Amino acid sequence: MTLYDHPDCPFAQKVRIVLAEKELSYDTETVDLAAGAQRSPEFRRLNPFGQVPVLVDEGIVVYESTLINEYLNDEYPFPNLLPEDSADRAKARMLEDYADRVFTLPGMSLRQQLTVAVDDRNEQKCDTARNAIRSGLGMLNGMLKDKEYIVGEFSLADVSFAPLVLDLASLEMELDLKPPVAEWIARLKSRRSVEALRLVA
Repeated sequence: MTLYDHPDCPFAQKVRIVLAEKELSYDTETVDLAAGAQRSPEFRRLNPFGQVPVLVDEGIVVYESTLINEYLNDEYPFPNLLPEDSADRAKARMLEDYADRVFTLPGMSLRQQLTVAVDDRNEQKCDTARNAIRSGLGMLNGMLKDKEYIVGEFSLADVSFAPLVLDLASLEMELDLKPPVAEWIARLKSRRSVEALRLVA
């Protein structure tokens, strides 16, 4: 099994968490995004969209982090990272989609803005991203009352939020995290799979 990824890509980090949760052995091929390796003909044969991550498992090629994690959960079902109940399973998938589109992408945009000089930053983009992140954390705060994880047991929904949650301290945001979400973040950080990701990142 080979994972084509980049260490700083939160979507690749999602996949690494799931691989660690399932204790799967794999090789890593780091794709040099800065050099444009993701646009090379060789890489586009794996993923025509030219994006990481890509998983190759015994000749099977799967790209897009959500689809990779669904594949891993189907192919290697222990531990199961989706609820048994169909309604809860749908909820976990919807939250994973929310995390990818509405939470992580703004975080990536904010991180990119913070790499440039203060005078060159687009403050409107920064404010929009910070508001999206705060809104997501506020939503989670309400959902986590009386729960250890978002849909009860640790699931792909938690996995999807984890990469950006681990990076909050670097995003230059003032956050007043309430106990439900603050305790959930602490639980995430204590998981072996997430701790391994933090050590690599």
